[in-house]
Amino acid sequence: LGVGAPPTEPSLGTLIRIGQDFLFSGEWWILIFPAATLLALALSVNLLGDWLRDTLNPRLK
Repeated sequence: LGVGAPPTEPSLGTLIRIGQDFLFSGEWWILIFPAATLLALALSVNLLGDWLRDTLNPRLK
């Protein structure tokens, strides 16, 4: 599609992809920290959306 960050741009997805190569060589932290950050970000956005829905939806009150 051509949409997204260039391959040289650091991103969580790029860091996770690079970390997969090091997972079984004993350097697991290269994969775990970016993956945990992405998981925490997704969970935070989900919880924020739930809170906004509960706060702003008058039918739920």
